[in-house]
Amino acid sequence: MTVIRHFINGADAGETERTAPVYNPATGEAHRQVALASAAETGQAVAAAAAALPAWRETSLIKRADVFFRLRQILAERTPEIAALVTSEHGKVLSDAAGEVSRGIENVEFAAGLVHLLKGEHAEQVARGVDVHSVKQPVGVVACITPFNFPVMVPLWMVASAIACGNTVVLKPSEKDPSAAIWLAKAFQEAGLPDGVLNVVNGDKVAVDALLDAPQVKAVSFVGSTPIAQAIYERASANGKRVQALGGAKNHMVVMPDADIDGAAAAAVSAAYGSAGERCMAVSVLVAVGDVADPLIASITEKVAGLRIGAGTDAASEMGPLVTREHRDRVESYVTGAAAEGATVLIDGTRRIAAGERLDENGFFTGISLIDDVKPGMKLYEDEIFGPVLSVVRVDSYAEAVDLINAHQFGNGTAIFTRDGGTARQFEFDIEVGMVGVNVPIPVPIGAFSFGGWKASLFGDSHIYGPESIHFYTRSKVVTTRWPDHTPAQVDLGFPSNH
Repeated sequence: MTVIRHFINGADAGETERTAPVYNPATGEAHRQVALASAAETGQAVAAAAAALPAWRETSLIKRADVFFRLRQILAERTPEIAALVTSEHGKVLSDAAGEVSRGIENVEFAAGLVHLLKGEHAEQVARGVDVHSVKQPVGVVACITPFNFPVMVPLWMVASAIACGNTVVLKPSEKDPSAAIWLAKAFQEAGLPDGVLNVVNGDKVAVDALLDAPQVKAVSFVGSTPIAQAIYERASANGKRVQALGGAKNHMVVMPDADIDGAAAAAVSAAYGSAGERCMAVSVLVAVGDVADPLIASITEKVAGLRIGAGTDAASEMGPLVTREHRDRVESYVTGAAAEGATVLIDGTRRIAAGERLDENGFFTGISLIDDVKPGMKLYEDEIFGPVLSVVRVDSYAEAVDLINAHQFGNGTAIFTRDGGTARQFEFDIEVGMVGVNVPIPVPIGAFSFGGWKASLFGDSHIYGPESIHFYTRSKVVTTRWPDHTPAQVDLGFPSNH
């Protein structure tokens, strides 16, 4: 059986004393093994990144940009190859995997503009003969810890900007679907990135803790669940590191009485059940305002009736399995417990029925679930489920919808569907959430903006990718200069003056 090892200093590396199975979620088969790094192996990756840092930092911005232009070409030309690799370990359908690569390419394109992005500022003659300028310099070795749900896109969210800014990186992907990270590292190498600038260690908490404690690691980027994000933020920041840790979500989609019901229903189905709901920006709560709930539910029920669930490699499949059996069982526990909490299960995905046929019990499949009469305080409402489960909350007014969302612990993304521009503008103003969509159900910003939530969805003060990533992965240095002007020098022990 193939063992997925690490990629350190430009070569496959690592012992295989500890391994974990990597499953094909569609079949339930453990078709690969992944090596789990020890603290010592993780230290080797950090040392390789530290050794590569001086030369990479000194590399001209033009040469750095060339790497990203070549990488973009590789990703575009070989999208089917890496998409197939993602599907084999994550389970998502091939079209979704290809879409993930496309969104990752946006971040590569943004990073290719590093010559412009890393410009400082200059002020001439701030005092007689004195000029001031600022520069952006890399922070050093960066640790990037990424989740299972987007094994291509999220690493590119972090790695592209970090490397563009002159840093070196140790990437620790999810051990559930690790092959894409190794593929990306080798693609970077093919694009001309020097050895040691990007290293990959596969592993579990042992590797993560080693990265958080390594003195040479100066910054940590993380995407995952809120409890782990908080723990990583606290440990890494206590060690003096710069940290951005993105946590969980419970994204609400408000449907106003004046909305296009059919269009809103189609958007809800796509946003709730796409990628089997394993997206931190998936819509998991539908907030029906006034009397729209019944027609909205009827339209959703009609649209999901023929939904095709199956292996991601089947072109007919619209939704694949969940990533592991354990995760599938956790997701289904919310559905089976919903009635006891007082909710109404309209569509029970635990029956695992798709297009009239029972799904393969060996794979990690679940059906889609739709649950009505959900209220705050229910586990179904409060927790991040991370699966194809859509809850419906009925409210009487716009104000009640806003209060509902603002009271929730998470503040990642939200959306409103309305034809009224005034209502949409007021929602944008009122809502306490990091990313807002107006008639857009999954408001993930394009690569030229930054991604991140508020409240328990983010630990740290910096969002990921886009302009905020340049700030996170660099340190600003301000230089004040004066050159001799042949006048006699004088000693002045007073407070420095700008006059």
